[in-house]
Amino acid sequence: MGGSGLLRDAVYARLKDEILGCHLQPGEELREQELAGRFEVSKQPVREALLRLEQERLITVLPRQGYRVNPVSLADARDIFRFREVMEPACAADAARHAPDAALAALDAFRTFDPEKSDFIRYNRAFHVAVAMCSPHRRMREEVVDLVAQADRLVLVSIGTMQGRDPDRLIAEHGAIIEALQSRDGRKAARLLRDHIADAEKRVVAALSRHAVVL
Repeated sequence: MGGSGLLRDAVYARLKDEILGCHLQPGEELREQELAGRFEVSKQPVREALLRLEQERLITVLPRQGYRVNPVSLADARDIFRFREVMEPACAADAARHAPDAALAALDAFRTFDPEKSDFIRYNRAFHVAVAMCSPHRRMREEVVDLVAQADRLVLVSIGTMQGRDPDRLIAEHGAIIEALQSRDGRKAARLLRDHIADAEKRVVAALSRHAVVL
C-alpha cells in the first residue's frame, strides 16, 4: 500500500475512534481543512477517510459546508443491539465447541473488575471482544468488534441518564457466561449472552429516549 493509503487509513482510524469514543460529539461539524491541519496531512486523505465514514453512516456530508457527526438514532441503537444478539451468541456457541482450553481459561481475567486499572466501559468492551475472539470465524469476530465499539458510543451518549446499570450484577453475568464457555456448554453460553445483551439494549434505549441528541 502506498503512502497515501497509509495516511488515509490512519486518519480514518483516528476519526472513527474519536466518533465512537464521543471525543467528536454527535451533531458536531467537521471541516476538511481543520482536520488536515490537526493531523498534519493534506486534505486528500482526510476527504477519503470522511467518505469512508459516511459509508458507515457515522457522518453526513453537508453540501458546500463540510461534514457532521451523525446524531444517535434510536432505530440505529435497536439495530446494533439486535445484530449483537445474533452475532455474539453465535460466536460464543462456536467458541464453546472449538476454542482451545487456554483461550477459554484466559477469560478468567474478566471475572473481576478493578476500577483503578480501567473504566467499566473499557472493561466491558474487552470482555465482549475476548469472547468473540474465541470463535474460529474471522468475519464474525471482526463484525462483533465493530458492533461492540458502536454500542459503546450509545452508552457514552446516554450514560448520564442511564438507570438500572449495576456493575456488580453485570460482572456476575460475565462470570456465568465464562462458566458456561469453560464447561463447553455452547447452548447455555449463547442463551446467557443473548439475555445479557437484550438487557443492555433495554437500558440504553430507555436512556437514549430521554437524551436531547437522539433523533
